[in-house]
Amino acid sequence: MEKENQRLSWGAVLCVLLASMCFSTGGLFIKLIPWSALAINGARNLIGAAVIGVYLLLTRHKLVFNKTVFIGALSMIGVTTLFAISNKLTTAANAIVLQFTAPVFVILFMALLFHVKPRQADVITCAAVLLGVVLFFVDGIQAGNLLGNITAVLSGICYAGVFMMNMGDQADAISSCFLGQLAAGVIFTPLCFGEQDFSAPTLLSVLALGVIQVGGAYILFSLGIKRTPAITASLITGLEPILNPLWVALFYGETVSTLALAGAVIVVGSIVLYNVWIAKAGGSAHAG
Repeated sequence: MEKENQRLSWGAVLCVLLASMCFSTGGLFIKLIPWSALAINGARNLIGAAVIGVYLLLTRHKLVFNKTVFIGALSMIGVTTLFAISNKLTTAANAIVLQFTAPVFVILFMALLFHVKPRQADVITCAAVLLGVVLFFVDGIQAGNLLGNITAVLSGICYAGVFMMNMGDQADAISSCFLGQLAAGVIFTPLCFGEQDFSAPTLLSVLALGVIQVGGAYILFSLGIKRTPAITASLITGLEPILNPLWVALFYGETVSTLALAGAVIVVGSIVLYNVWIAKAGGSAHAG
């Protein structure tokens, strides 16, 4: 029995690792597709919703409809839409790392909306992440990426909404994910008909976004997180903001400035350390 549990645990860890790798391909595929950000987001969400829909049918998971799920779905629409836009307006590194600031906004929202007093580690993490974000914005002004950086931070705020909506007793994460992706797909996919490039590489990249980066990644993550220790999960998901710009640099040739790199180290390092601390303290890790 002990060997079986160990095997299942390692299988869950592998699922989280594969999910993080799948999530990390988003920046590259968005850069490779010569469509508008909204058209890309519509197509990838519609495909992702179809993949998750098949998963729901196979597992006989019933959709949950309530206020919490709907707000989570709205947050999901905001996350995917703003992330796609930011990837077109700034570097992939800036887009993913600034989205990775979501746990900080969770801390702020919990304090402002629910009067949850932040702990010392919360305050230190917020201060460190703020420093890293400032470096990104200084770099953004210099490189003309300011609007993209602002959009990426807004994506992080929406991501915080996703985390918070998944905390409630009536929450159902996969229902919020499916409904949000389906809505975004229905709203934005018609914009694809205004695009000109429907070559095989473009369509394959769109398909990869929907099947791998959206649908498949979320299913793998939902399967793995159930049996993966919180500390392990927080460390593994910290790979996404590292791998994302790496794929773009290798296959697209996009470089990262020294200032942005310094900001990325501060933001990612602070969030990962915070997640590890939360996990050790017995709380829930807010991994991106």
